[in-house]
Amino acid sequence: MGVMTVTSSSTYREQPGRIMSREMAEQPDVLRRLLGTGAPKIRETAARVAARSPRFVLLTARGTSDNAALYAKYLLEVRLGLPCGLTSMSTTTAYGAKPDLRGVLVITVSQSGGSPDLVASTQAAREAGALTLAVTNNPDSPLAAVSEHHIDILAGPEKALPATKTYTASLLALYLFVEGLCDGDGAAARPLPGLAADLLARQQEVRTLAARYRFAERMVITSRGYGYPTAKEAALKLMETSYIPALAYSGADLLHGPLAMVDNISPVIAVVPDGRGGEALQPVLDRLRGRGADLVVIGPKRQVEQASAGFVLPTEGVPEEVQPILEIIPLQLLAHEVTIARGQDPDAPRALAKVTETR
Repeated sequence: MGVMTVTSSSTYREQPGRIMSREMAEQPDVLRRLLGTGAPKIRETAARVAARSPRFVLLTARGTSDNAALYAKYLLEVRLGLPCGLTSMSTTTAYGAKPDLRGVLVITVSQSGGSPDLVASTQAAREAGALTLAVTNNPDSPLAAVSEHHIDILAGPEKALPATKTYTASLLALYLFVEGLCDGDGAAARPLPGLAADLLARQQEVRTLAARYRFAERMVITSRGYGYPTAKEAALKLMETSYIPALAYSGADLLHGPLAMVDNISPVIAVVPDGRGGEALQPVLDRLRGRGADLVVIGPKRQVEQASAGFVLPTEGVPEEVQPILEIIPLQLLAHEVTIARGQDPDAPRALAKVTETR
C-alpha cells in the first residue's frame, strides 16, 4: 500500500487563515524595511512636496486605505496645522465636477493602486492643478503612473483578502512623510518593529479574548483622536472576516445617540490611546461602565485594569501619534481568531476581491 500524499488544497482546508496569519507575522520585517531603505526616499518626496507649500490637503482612498488616510488627516492637522478633507470621488467621477485645486496637495492611498475611481479621481485632481501623491504597494500601478509623486510602502505581495501588513506599512509611510514635512527624523518610529514582534508573540492572549465573541451578534468599537482610525479598521476587519456587524464610532459620536443601543450584553471594544485621545475618551468609558457594557480595552495597563477584560499595549515611551501602528495588531489577531472560532476562513471572505474596481 502506498503512502497517501496530502495535497496543497487539503492542507489549505485544514489550516484556515494561514495566509492572513503569515502576512500578519511579516509586519515587523515590513516596518523594519520601511525604516531602513524606505525612509530616505520618503524624506526626499516630503522635501519636494514641502517646497510647493500646499495650503490644503485632500485625502483619497477606499476601504482599509481610507482608514490609513484618516490617520494621515490627524497627523497633518495636529502636527502641521494643515486643513485636510476626505475626498468624495463621485463628485468628479460620477458628476463631472471640476474644482479649482491649485495649491492643494491630493494624497491617494491604495494598496494595489488599481481601482479605476482612484485613478480617475487622481488624474482629474492633477488636471485641476493639484499636487498629487500616491501611496501604494505597487510602484508600477496605474495610480502611481498618473501621480506626480509616489511612495512605495514596501510591504511585498499581499495575498490574503483582509489587508494587514499593507495597513501598518501605509501608516508608517504616512507618518514618515509627515515627519519629513516637519523636518523631523522619525526617531519615534524606530522601536516599532521590535514592539510589533512582541505583540504578535502574544497570540494566545488574543485567542482567549476571542472566545468572548464567538457568538456575538453585533459589536461596537470606539476610540478618539489618533485611535479613531484604529477603531474603524478593527471594525472593518471583523466584518469582512467573521461577518459580525461591527460599528465603529468616535467616542464623542457614541454619546450622541448610539450609546442607547449599548446594554449589559453588548460587546464594546475601546481603543484607548495613551495620551490626549485617551483622556478625551475617559468620560465615554465611564458612561459605558455605568451602563454595564461588556467592555474590553486595548490600551495602557491602567485602563485595561478597569475594564471587563483587555489587552495591554506597550505604550510607555511611545508617542501617541505612532501608537496606531501597534494598536491595530492585536485587533488583526482578534479578527483572525474570532473568525476561526466561528468556523470560517479569514483568508477567503465571501463576496470580496483583492482589488475592488469601483468607478
